[in-house]
Amino acid sequence: MKISIITVSFNSAKTIDQTIQSVFAQKGDSLEYIIIDGGSKDETLDIINKYKDKITKIISESDKGIYDAMNKGIKMATGEIVGILNSDDFYCNDEVLKNVIKVFENNKIDACYGNIEYVERNNTKKCIRYWRAGEYNNKILRSGWIVPHPAFFVRRELYEKYGMFKLNFRIAADYELILRFLNKNIKLHYLDQTLACMREGGFSANSFKQRLAGWKELKLAWSENGLSVPPFFIIRRVLSKIKQYFI
Repeated sequence: MKISIITVSFNSAKTIDQTIQSVFAQKGDSLEYIIIDGGSKDETLDIINKYKDKITKIISESDKGIYDAMNKGIKMATGEIVGILNSDDFYCNDEVLKNVIKVFENNKIDACYGNIEYVERNNTKKCIRYWRAGEYNNKILRSGWIVPHPAFFVRRELYEKYGMFKLNFRIAADYELILRFLNKNIKLHYLDQTLACMREGGFSANSFKQRLAGWKELKLAWSENGLSVPPFFIIRRVLSKIKQYFI
């Protein structure tokens, strides 16, 4: 099976080399790699172009934000499976995609997901918190749980059937998309392995004001999908993350 990995970037010179190397370290020869850059002004494109002979498609142009860039990549993807790896994230070992493809080959599923590590921004060997996603069920979903997006792989046909990222969400479009997919009763498989590492302090965590805006969008995601927001949803979501610092 062919897998398409999409990386979106903007002024990511400090981190994108590690991202790219982690993709090309993957075992197997059924990889399509697409990079969508938002018109970076630093050395990001110089780093990307070092690997241009291996990268399937490179685009650098202005966009409407990170989710617009992701949508561009999804539209270009030709693989049966699609995964998205941001430019400050990386795969934790060289067998991640091989294991993901094996899951799809051996199971009649629409999507699979695994675990992620949050690492220190300037020392990626230091784990700050560990997100063991666990098996999906409706009860934990209503407690604030969601699939870790960098460790989420879906059949491309799901985007064609249920749509891509909604651009009216500036911070939580990935949450809304996964919630939408889950609300369609897709067949989901949990791969209990650490698949991706994320640097702590992403776009949605830049400030308390940003967090408030993100929480508002999380609630909006439920209402947009015809679902009632669970009681104490934000509090339960915050509390559910605390244990990740102690695993």
